[in-house]
Amino acid sequence: MTQALFEHRLRVTPEKPGVYLMKDARNEVLYVGKASILRNRLRSYFGSPSGQPSKIRRMMSRMTDFEFIVTDTEAEALILENTLIKRYKPHFNARLKDDKTYPYLKIDLTEEFPRVYITRQVAQDGARYFGPFATASSVRKTMDLIKKLFPYRSCTKTITGRDPRPCLEYYIHRCVAPCSGLASREDYEQVIQQVIMFMEGNTEAVTRELRKKMESAAGELEFERAAVLRDQIRGIDQVAEEQQVKVESNPGGDMDFIALAQGSNETWVEIFFIRRGKLIGRDHFFMEGTQDEAPELVISQFIRQFYQNALVIPPVVYIQHPPEDQDLIRDWLRTRREGAVRLVCPKRGQHKKLMDVVAENAVQGLAQHRVKWLNNSDVILQAMSELEEELSLPALPLRMECYDISHVQGSNLVGSMVVFQDGRPRTPHYRRFQIKSVDGVDDYASMQEMLRRRFKRLADARVEREKSAATAPLDESKDGAAWGIEPDLVIIDGGKGHLTAALEVLLELGLDDIPLAALAKENEWLFVPHSSEPIELPRNSQGLYLVQRIRDEAHRFAVTYHRNLRSKSSLKSSIDMVTGIGPKRKRMLLRRFGSIQGIKDAAVDDIAAVPGLTRSLAVRLKQTL
Repeated sequence: MTQALFEHRLRVTPEKPGVYLMKDARNEVLYVGKASILRNRLRSYFGSPSGQPSKIRRMMSRMTDFEFIVTDTEAEALILENTLIKRYKPHFNARLKDDKTYPYLKIDLTEEFPRVYITRQVAQDGARYFGPFATASSVRKTMDLIKKLFPYRSCTKTITGRDPRPCLEYYIHRCVAPCSGLASREDYEQVIQQVIMFMEGNTEAVTRELRKKMESAAGELEFERAAVLRDQIRGIDQVAEEQQVKVESNPGGDMDFIALAQGSNETWVEIFFIRRGKLIGRDHFFMEGTQDEAPELVISQFIRQFYQNALVIPPVVYIQHPPEDQDLIRDWLRTRREGAVRLVCPKRGQHKKLMDVVAENAVQGLAQHRVKWLNNSDVILQAMSELEEELSLPALPLRMECYDISHVQGSNLVGSMVVFQDGRPRTPHYRRFQIKSVDGVDDYASMQEMLRRRFKRLADARVEREKSAATAPLDESKDGAAWGIEPDLVIIDGGKGHLTAALEVLLELGLDDIPLAALAKENEWLFVPHSSEPIELPRNSQGLYLVQRIRDEAHRFAVTYHRNLRSKSSLKSSIDMVTGIGPKRKRMLLRRFGSIQGIKDAAVDDIAAVPGLTRSLAVRLKQTL
């Protein structure tokens, strides 16, 4: 479709709320969005690409058509947007992973002797549902816990009350055995109601009821039954103590806490469920298609997609970042809950502390997810095999090196080299580079300096091996031996320009036989030498997942080094500029006042009182700072 035709279509697009769909040449939906004014929102995509985020530029490079659906209100557009995202799962939308298959815990109260079991379908059938849970394993853990605390039946047999003897679960106090008539329907119903109250977080009512039964059993000299009830109360109290959190400032204490940790193209969302002031559960969910997305948008998409299926919406939802369209989402939640709902981004106090805990759990969860992936040998082998085939490598890429540059407007230029051996980080072989010969912002020249310094050592090691005709394997335990190990694949963080710059260095050093590739973040495409077309691995490719992990690790390592240097340079620029203050006096000042800001705020007489400093030196220091 030509630009002129797009302009004509935009002119006749209505100025009403609605939902729009961006499509590619194969008529596949790339993106679904909502708008309060469709014409204005769509027109914003066809402006200058230079002012658009990289994700929008990537989408527009593939977009060949669009369509829209007009709605009466923006709230209707929000609901329709959620529905269409679920239906089409567009590549450029942030979306819950496999959100159609989340499991629930179900208690069918229409049964004479209700069971507790897992289901993936929620219906208006009179049953009680709890969830959704992120995975079947998380709901099974919950079932294991309540089964230990409450003796409900787990069998599927028809209950007649005339079985000659109960099963083993009765003798280990895991069932009240209604099958053998040892518990009436009313007795069993009390057990089920206790499960429901526990799942709702109302443990005080459960233990209060059980304590009455225990005292009654003891009064009737049924000490064995009293002991079983005592152990049950202790178990519930122990769980309740572990769940207890300080949320007294909110009457009722019903709330959810949501925080996230973003990866390269997926995000770990952690959610804590607080009911009656207790942490009754926590879970995590993956959001896909979140590359280059602001956390505010990811939070917004999660809230809309999660609470569309959630059976319980609390009156307060605490969030790590304020979501986009906050007022619209709040009104939608109020409609779904049929009551008031507040969205709060805590800044201080107990709620902020708890939010920090949730956020830390999200960060650690994402890190553990990556570690588990990297320790799955079958998956790693599959990833390396995919890279060998797609990049036409001469051998399996057992050793991969990745390089990245980090700076802020040309200051403190640094580079990083990370090594993955057999698909896992080889941290002793990581290296950091301070770029010395480049002035200003020149990523290509900076990359070349770093690669030249690294691969000059490899070229020298090759020459030494050829001279000595050594056949013994390289001893990696020796200092500097890692420089002489030849990589099976070198990955450059960048596009075709970075690849060309890197190739020049390898050709210059006579190392053009080393496989080389560049990973462009713009589209997550791989570029290789002597090929004008990029290699686009499938989004679910294990090979792409592996190179993304390597690239992210190189970026993390470079940024960490850059921050350290920047921190040191900021200290040097302030204190070290004062003649007469060397390392020893600087340490004394920082030890006395704690920080540069502390020195700035201190009085001249207080600074002069530091051992080794005079009043005139203190005056010069204050003037400099």
